[in-house]
Amino acid sequence: MPTVEKSIEVNVPLRTTYNQWTQFEEFPRFMEGVKEVQQLDEKRLHWVAEIAGKRQEWEAEITEQRPDERIAWTSRGGDYNAGVVTFHRLSDDRTRVMLQFEYQPEGFVESAGSALGVPDRRIEGDLKRFKEFIESRGTETGAWRGEIDRDEGERRRSA
Repeated sequence: MPTVEKSIEVNVPLRTTYNQWTQFEEFPRFMEGVKEVQQLDEKRLHWVAEIAGKRQEWEAEITEQRPDERIAWTSRGGDYNAGVVTFHRLSDDRTRVMLQFEYQPEGFVESAGSALGVPDRRIEGDLKRFKEFIESRGTETGAWRGEIDRDEGERRRSA
């Protein structure tokens, strides 16, 4: 199963970077091929995207979320994908975003695209557009500071 690992440094504080990443419905503004993301509840997201020229829809479940540290997810339905994004403070106004993404290509077109490195380039481009988006704003469009514990499945609200 292919895995993509990419990172980028953004010139905004850790908290701002993390807060913006929690605004999943904003993803189409910087993620190529993502048409819509609806947050159904604190743990579930509905995605609509164009992948290898075809429209796909699926639900993803956030399996772990720790403010200013990490968000992990896995798909529930549709083509398999899962991953984790972590946030690392480099200085008061600089943050590293690291993304690990695992997926299962379906069919010849997706498999060929995977072999040619298309997902790697797409994710790298998405991270660059995220950097441009958050740096140009200088502030997040919103925030969700809740916590989802992988082991206990609990949802807690943090300040």
